[in-house]
Amino acid sequence: MQENEATPEDPNADGQVSDAVAGNWVDTRAPEWTRPYLRLSRADRPIGTWLLLIPCWWGLALAMLHDQSPRWEDAWIALGCAAGAWLMRGAGCTWNDITDRDFDGAVERTRSRPIPSGQVTVRQAVAWMGLQALIAFCILLTFNIQAIGLGVLSLVPVLIYPFAKRFTWWPQVFLGLAFNWGALLAWTAHTGRIEAPAVVLYMAGIAWTLFYDTIYAHQDTEDDALIGIKSTARLFGEKTGPWLRRFLMGTVGLMGLAVIFALLDEASILAMVVALAGPWAMGWHMAWQLRGLDIHDSAKLIQLFRANRDTGLLPLLFFIAALFL
Repeated sequence: MQENEATPEDPNADGQVSDAVAGNWVDTRAPEWTRPYLRLSRADRPIGTWLLLIPCWWGLALAMLHDQSPRWEDAWIALGCAAGAWLMRGAGCTWNDITDRDFDGAVERTRSRPIPSGQVTVRQAVAWMGLQALIAFCILLTFNIQAIGLGVLSLVPVLIYPFAKRFTWWPQVFLGLAFNWGALLAWTAHTGRIEAPAVVLYMAGIAWTLFYDTIYAHQDTEDDALIGIKSTARLFGEKTGPWLRRFLMGTVGLMGLAVIFALLDEASILAMVVALAGPWAMGWHMAWQLRGLDIHDSAKLIQLFRANRDTGLLPLLFFIAALFL
């Protein structure tokens, strides 16, 4: 057997990250020299890109509903947000791994990441982070000046987030601030200004992030307790279920308000009803997750976390349908 071939005793001998999607394209098809960098960007775990991108598409779709004036340039905003989400998620995750390299080495699930496992150096990771951010900035420059300003401002929560777990039990709030910024940015890229519906939609996204990332954080509660990392999962413990129900209600209620504020003046009653069905459907999908929740089953936790791609896409489908009414 070749030296770098994975064995049952050492499933990460080829450098795979322990919580990566099985058979992902990075581990099976990407050139070998690129794999550590793509793993830094979480390209082997695409759910994070979806969770960053979906609020962008919410904001864009709701903005088009708000002024009833979809334009061809909106297609570029949607594509630009997709490329930017992949790049900035990669840059953000690289920054997270740089700042958390000592913590990651002490946690079972994360010690196989590229920096603690020795696949890349910190200097290489910094260079890779800068390259991703630079390309993303070039894409941002194709948007209007207001959106460009918001894009630059988004770096503040991105830079703070990795340190939040050191000083607050609510680091998921900081993740929500960073991950849902696209709702504000895409709305502004279409309309040229921030308005109340975008802000309320942003708040709905933060509540959703508290929901799904609390589920995700339960995978690491034992290791986190040993090394002093704070999280909502540790804070809530066995009372996680009731807290997740509160986040569910906050997500649905705030998104419903965003829809009403956005469509009240211009859209038809039928379009309003169809658009409001979006947060309703999202709420049912979140309720389904709650029914299957077991905070002591890591396999179930990661399955539910990844299901949030579909959770977030559900209201988008209804927003798009409402555009044709």
